Amino acid sequence: MKGALAILSFLLVTYSSAPAAVAEGCAPFDHDHAAWTALLERYVRGGVVDYRTWKHDGPAPLGAYLASLAVVTPECFGAFTPEQQMAFLIDAYNASTVQLVLEHYPIASIRKIGFLPGTAFRDRFIVLPAVVEGELSLDDIEHERLRKKYDDPRIHFALVCAARSCPPLRSEAYRGSALAAQLDDQGRTFLGDPTKNRFAAASGTLLLSRIFDWFAADFVKAKGSVAAFVAPYLPEPAARAAAGPAPKIEFLDYDWSLNGS
Repeated sequence: MKGALAILSFLLVTYSSAPAAVAEGCAPFDHDHAAWTALLERYVRGGVVDYRTWKHDGPAPLGAYLASLAVVTPECFGAFTPEQQMAFLIDAYNASTVQLVLEHYPIASIRKIGFLPGTAFRDRFIVLPAVVEGELSLDDIEHERLRKKYDDPRIHFALVCAARSCPPLRSEAYRGSALAAQLDDQGRTFLGDPTKNRFAAASGTLLLSRIFDWFAADFVKAKGSVAAFVAPYLPEPAARAAAGPAPKIEFLDYDWSLNGS
């Protein structure tokens, strides 16, 4: 894929011109992910991505950011704090998703990429030597790395699959130094959006995103039940209902149309 080839070309140029001391050790890494934040601030408003303008402006800045992730070695990644590692992987997932959409834009849905629905998530095109040799898929980052190693269901608030029913793409990068606060804020934002999660007072039913159905085991493992996990992030009166005995839960249909303007 073009994105992977561009990153590999960057790596060759970087390592061929880098001083030996930098190539052998751990080069300074921007844990603020400022380059990614600059792009998000420019092209994302309220979780809606301006893919049209982003495509017009060209892929170079996004490619350069992804290339900066691709030069991190396993040894250097291992020296990151767990929060820095999680932020690194979440940002890699979200930036790679945007890159994939831009390569195929205009499209109506990320599920239109490839021959079968879901191909976009299974195809391996992401270069992250920090965690594995070869290439990763979006599913690999989510399921084999983030879910298995870090055991924090709040990642489901942060990973954005380019669909309208996904949690919103923040206009800032995730950062290890602020990760807990960012993930909690994402939870409140996602569960406070009535188009994605809401409470039907008349029937006393929590109408939740299908994400809480697909990954129910993660939430149950963390808090004992889906309702107990979401309760702290819900606005009233939904929070009270979720914290009550045996709340009724139904799951909403998932809108896979593109999260773009």
